[in-house]
Amino acid sequence: MTLKIKVYSDYVCPFCLLAEKPFEEAIKGKDVEVEWMPYELRPYPNKTLEPEGHYLQTSWKQSVYPMAERMGVDIVLPKVSPQPYTHLAFEGYQYAKENGKGNEYNIRILRAFFQEEQDIGNVDVLTKLAGEIGLDEAQYREALETRSYKEAHQKELEHAYKEADITSVPTFVIGETKVAGVRSAESFAQIIDKEMEKQQFDFPEGIACGIDGC
Repeated sequence: MTLKIKVYSDYVCPFCLLAEKPFEEAIKGKDVEVEWMPYELRPYPNKTLEPEGHYLQTSWKQSVYPMAERMGVDIVLPKVSPQPYTHLAFEGYQYAKENGKGNEYNIRILRAFFQEEQDIGNVDVLTKLAGEIGLDEAQYREALETRSYKEAHQKELEHAYKEADITSVPTFVIGETKVAGVRSAESFAQIIDKEMEKQQFDFPEGIACGIDGC
């Protein structure tokens, strides 16, 4: 039975990019279904952070860069100032998901921001990135300009904020287990294996409904 995993993230959270590498290692070869879910840390009209400001400069120096170095992940504090809002990128994700490229899209947007310092709040930039992973650029741009996926995005945000009770990113909901933050590949794998075993126990093979009912 396929294990369902939901990954809640925001494109301006560096730990979401750092968590991607060990997570991908952990799920390699496993029967899992991954769905990335949106979570806006600072939704419009809240003020976004400035990379030259004290908070980001300090947190990156003390936390992000040391962790990235230990993990061997290339990452940089983007000079885009102030940091972009991510609702348009997430609306683009809804289009990408509908066209079978949701996970690929999310990784591309994260890397574009944290490795290439691209402005992922800009429609032209987002359209180019969408085209790079094989999405139709004209259709993608139209989706953003008409805000045709705004409602779908807002619905998933409401789910994250209220139903799923997500309070930080990245957060991974692996089966029935919720874990937040960057974990090692081994830690992710242990949780995944445990949840898979639990599913097998809950749904043992060989049991079925027959003509006499269940």
